[in-house]
Amino acid sequence: MISLKKRILRYLQMATVIICLTAIVSACAKPAEYDSHKKLGPQINYTITGIEAGAGEMANTQTLLSKYKLKQANWQIMPSSTAAMISTLSKAVKNKQPIVVTGWQPHWMVAKYSLKFLKDPKHVYGNGESMRTITRKGLEKDNPGATKLLKNFHWTISMSNPVMLNINGGMNKQKAVKQFIKNHPKQVKAWTAGVPNGHGKKIKLVYTPYDYEIAVTTLVTTLLKQKGYKATMQQLDVGVMWNSIANGSSDASLTAELPVTHGLYAKKYKDKYVQLRKNLKGAQTGLAVPKYMKNINTVDDLKNK
Repeated sequence: MISLKKRILRYLQMATVIICLTAIVSACAKPAEYDSHKKLGPQINYTITGIEAGAGEMANTQTLLSKYKLKQANWQIMPSSTAAMISTLSKAVKNKQPIVVTGWQPHWMVAKYSLKFLKDPKHVYGNGESMRTITRKGLEKDNPGATKLLKNFHWTISMSNPVMLNINGGMNKQKAVKQFIKNHPKQVKAWTAGVPNGHGKKIKLVYTPYDYEIAVTTLVTTLLKQKGYKATMQQLDVGVMWNSIANGSSDASLTAELPVTHGLYAKKYKDKYVQLRKNLKGAQTGLAVPKYMKNINTVDDLKNK
């Protein structure tokens, strides 16, 4: 009996030690929160979390590292993918860790993770962007009705956010768009004002593979279908998209980001496309941080704070 009691006591002592060690390891493994009293660089290994290496904002960020002398201060940009960057951002925000990312809007991540863009007084990322509607040459003559709707369509970042957030949250994109249309009857009436019935006339919209671009193209495609047009949409890489508009194999896109992000393509295909209108103002690319990093507000703060 005594031997059994001793063994039970020994097991209990061992279990207590294991529990304590587990608690210590867990405490040690908890990510460190952002400390505004310490230099930012060492807290994130002087690393900006980027997206795909070929993206326009990645090239601009390389330029920024030189212009702001961040490269000399050991700062670097780490390419990944859009999905990987957002995953890393999500974990950082959840634990209130420091992080600097290449950001852009319109995009649901800005609202969901309460991001702020760092001021860029040297305008490396440009001095204001907007989303533009572009078409192939001759579309207005061939399909004046659909062109009328494309001319009418414009909205705001705040209007687009619910659609993007719903799609990101798992809602089918078509359902998210139809919900938006149902909730904004006056806006839809304005967009479709003067647009005749399409009677099955074809129109092909193309877009780049990002969340906002999916949302806006699905919305306008749905509006065209509701007016009787046989509207289709196709996702393309940015260079292929611009080329398809220029060579006339596609009809239109609402996802040209100008004057900076798609500026090289606009220059390359000058006089081979029609710029119909700005459909969203306030687009922006640049470095972004969560708002809880209150003392980091400009690009210069990366090396100074």
